[in-house]
Amino acid sequence: MKLSVNNVAKRYGDFYAVSDVSFTANQGEIVGFLGPNGAGKTSTLRMMVTYLPPSSGDITVGGFSVRTKGDEVRKLIGYLPETPPLYPELTVKEYLSFVARLKGVKDVKEAVERAIGKCFLEEVTNKLCGYLSKGFKQRVGIAQAIIHDPEVVILDEPTSGLDPKQIIEIRELIKSLGKGKVVVLSTHILPEVSMVCDKVVIINKGKTVVEKKLTELEKSLEETFLESLRGDV
Repeated sequence: MKLSVNNVAKRYGDFYAVSDVSFTANQGEIVGFLGPNGAGKTSTLRMMVTYLPPSSGDITVGGFSVRTKGDEVRKLIGYLPETPPLYPELTVKEYLSFVARLKGVKDVKEAVERAIGKCFLEEVTNKLCGYLSKGFKQRVGIAQAIIHDPEVVILDEPTSGLDPKQIIEIRELIKSLGKGKVVVLSTHILPEVSMVCDKVVIINKGKTVVEKKLTELEKSLEETFLESLRGDV
């Protein structure tokens, strides 16, 4: 399984939210996706999951193009947006069951139990999503992203709002996902990338400026990130 982002751009009129982003992510690899606010990270993620069509370039997932095979791509991808897409009037179990059916999961009960266990949701299974703390909402968001056991998992700020214990648990979950899946992790927390990821992709002003394995960085991630924003790399 491979995710390939090939010279994609997203234009709104004369404004380019993304102008030239390229990188690859392979099975068993966790890629940290970094950039300052306004760099085009969220727009790129939305193109990867077929929410937005690229203005130019292409993205392929398992050989399927987001331009021509969007339905096939969506079967392979699990996505956690920055704001988890929850239904406040449903309990956690009801919501995950609904998502599982929506994604065509055959054994809904087994899938829900697996996702609840992986995301440490046992204590809130029967609580309404609307009454959960921010941390638990984030974990339910991750659970819905992996409910159908996708080949590619794309996470936008997955540890946002979590307490220290929850952050450790979610980082361990991300590491476990990375053993057999493609994982793309967008975050503002540089130490998180150093602790969890195998590879880093940095974009700035809509363009890829760094794509390297962490072991190949000549300087620390913090120094590399700051230099990339100045155009020194």
